[in-house]
Amino acid sequence: MNLENALHERSSSSCELCSSKDDLKVYDVPPTPDKTPNTSILICQNCQSQITDSDTIVSDHWRCLNDSMWNTEPAVQVVVWRMLDKLKAESWPVDLMEMMYMEDDTREWAKATIRNESSNDIIHKDINGNVLEAGDTVVLIKDLKVKGASFVAKQGTAVRRISLVADNAEHIEGKIEGQRIVILTQYVKKMK
Repeated sequence: MNLENALHERSSSSCELCSSKDDLKVYDVPPTPDKTPNTSILICQNCQSQITDSDTIVSDHWRCLNDSMWNTEPAVQVVVWRMLDKLKAESWPVDLMEMMYMEDDTREWAKATIRNESSNDIIHKDINGNVLEAGDTVVLIKDLKVKGASFVAKQGTAVRRISLVADNAEHIEGKIEGQRIVILTQYVKKMK
């Protein structure tokens, strides 16, 4: 049985990411030395174009990862994890990444092609210069008046599962007292 037929059988002729049945193609998950059903997935043209060209990503399309993240095929898990990582500036992908279960070797495969930080990337740092990542927990280092709310966020408050503001290295987002707010990085300390 050839590769494409094996993938069609495995996926019931549906995109293994969004379940579309239209315009399906074999996608070899990099880095792979050979093309096998274990290192390839069947995806639609829409998913493939957004995977290969980050400028075309439509984040609402990727809400489908809420279902495909439970796929037991390592190659599918790798692509799901990579897309969630690309979208982690929003809050919902961080939540899914925390729930996602992967074997250690599958997680290493997923991280294998994540590009290194370059000087052009926006890097969020706390008051001590520690690099902040989506999903981190930070602690407020001073009382902060929350604009548009009737409360003050107290010094020492832990803010869990932060998300990063993609276009501003000085802003992160997090929930305090159930309300999602923007917090300046100069007022937080990363918890180790």
